[in-house]
Amino acid sequence: MSAIYLLIGISIPVAAGFLIAFLYASKHGQFDDDYTPSIRILMDDPKPQDKPTEPITTSNQNEHAH
Repeated sequence: MSAIYLLIGISIPVAAGFLIAFLYASKHGQFDDDYTPSIRILMDDPKPQDKPTEPITTSNQNEHAH
């Protein structure tokens, strides 16, 4: 029975901490954008930067090739 009292005593401060964190996040605009995440999958990815035309080799690969 004492284990239940211990678990309740620990769970109440943890739950209060999550409630405080949620209220802080919602007051500071964490949940303001509710439209963009639903359409993000439909948007195109940004174009990649120019890639080098020659493959990059290291000196170790050249030594083993001979």
